[in-house]
Amino acid sequence: MCILFVALNAHSEYPLILCANRDEFHHRPTEVAHIWPDSNILAGKDLEAGGTWLGVNQQGAISALTNIRDPLLIQSDMKSRGELVLKALTDDGVNEAWLQRHSPLYNPFNLLYGDQDALYCYDSRSKVSTRLTAGFHSISNGALDDIWPKMARGTKAIEARISSHLSPNIDVLLSIMTDGTQAPDSELPQTGVSLEWERHLSSIYIQHQEYGTRSTSVLLKDKLGNIQFAEVRYDGKGRHLGRVEFTL
Repeated sequence: MCILFVALNAHSEYPLILCANRDEFHHRPTEVAHIWPDSNILAGKDLEAGGTWLGVNQQGAISALTNIRDPLLIQSDMKSRGELVLKALTDDGVNEAWLQRHSPLYNPFNLLYGDQDALYCYDSRSKVSTRLTAGFHSISNGALDDIWPKMARGTKAIEARISSHLSPNIDVLLSIMTDGTQAPDSELPQTGVSLEWERHLSSIYIQHQEYGTRSTSVLLKDKLGNIQFAEVRYDGKGRHLGRVEFTL
């Protein structure tokens, strides 16, 4: 997962709204979002390592993961970070103490976990879980609420939409997540990759033949606990590969 936008207790009818783009190599095999029969989790599936990047369980808890971009910290023999989302949604879940013990087994990550009553983001570099306050938040490949251009751009667009409409519109939120505007070089973060890739990665929606946005997910949870979920998938040319929707 490359970028997440969260609106927490910012709408009178929908206390939890999540918009997310998964960026990944296009050749990595993936299964569309579905209800996993062995755990009743709604999530897509990484068929290479068996985990997922975003999911919700039948109790209404959510979890999502972004990789932290720091090439100097990446090791080849680490466990798959997609396991962490599954752990957060099954069994006894996760907490800060569990994550502090186990995060050294994984390459750097941010893990979002919880529900609208208590939603946390764990940063594996600082080994701290931060409880999200009411309002609008963004998580990409650095720290929670970093002011990267695409994080600020998406937060502003989503806040404007949610604050001015009685009911969020999934199609409008999906369209916000397909914004391919790249940041000017003067505003690019320096995350250890080449300037060319910093440019590619600076947009909310990344279109590239090798690596880019594979899917967009939007989750709306209303005050009664009902959940609407939509996932749209893309190929390396930006073409739609399909859409699925669920109500829980």
